[in-house]
Amino acid sequence: MDTQASSNCEPLSLTRSIGDFPIGNIPLHQHQQAALACAGLAGKAISIHPHAWLVAADLTFLAGADTLVDTFLTPLAWRGSTPDLARAAMVAASFVIRYPWDLLRANEGYVGGLEKSELFGDVHPSAVLEGIVHLGAGSRILPGVFIEGNVVVGAKCRIGPNCYIRGHTSIGDACHIGQSVEIKNSLILSRTSIGHLSYVGDSVIGEAVNFGAGTIISNFRHDGKNHRSMVDGQLLDTGRRKFGAILGDHVHTGIHTSIYPGRKLWPNTSTRPGAIVQHDLRG
Repeated sequence: MDTQASSNCEPLSLTRSIGDFPIGNIPLHQHQQAALACAGLAGKAISIHPHAWLVAADLTFLAGADTLVDTFLTPLAWRGSTPDLARAAMVAASFVIRYPWDLLRANEGYVGGLEKSELFGDVHPSAVLEGIVHLGAGSRILPGVFIEGNVVVGAKCRIGPNCYIRGHTSIGDACHIGQSVEIKNSLILSRTSIGHLSYVGDSVIGEAVNFGAGTIISNFRHDGKNHRSMVDGQLLDTGRRKFGAILGDHVHTGIHTSIYPGRKLWPNTSTRPGAIVQHDLRG
């Protein structure tokens, strides 16, 4: 286990391992095995970094190398038990998830690559779906919902009425996305409720989070520069011009809460009505 990477992914890693974190509602470790299978390497003696996001096409380089490394020279996958950097191939599409915003990059890759809609729930005739949508069993898309781009929705969700969900978004099981809510390019884990009049963009939202009405997450700087976020006492460049917030499990926001870009809220924290979250909120 890479303990430093786990610490850097707080608050999300406080309640689950990165390997268990769902990307498009599928745990990371399952994505890793699927990539190996797609590359014809299932059952082979291949070791994988527990936090690696792997693209199957990159794994084909193991035919001529013993180790794959990312652009930071961190081993991603290797033959046998020990990486051999002397016989390594560098790849760009695969990477180690070091920080919370790397989860967004992985989610963008998976959800953006979906090719066929799978609708196992109910879609109201007045809803508009423009893109590839995966909808879980028992979920309902209500009147006036507009989905634009590729979106994954889990089982037993209630989406709408009259909300706007934009591409590269994944929503876990038993979630409620309600009236006049806009979700864009975000990861939302199971049992979360974003009931009404809220905006979530370029964010990662943990399990069982509840948004008070009118909660807004800002995701853009006035000067157009990359967002920065505090990690282990250092302000790091996320490399993203659009970046929202990171909320741990069981966070509750009061009505009309505003959250600055790049801020993180630890599990079980809460805000009062009208709060402005300018700094990380720790438990």
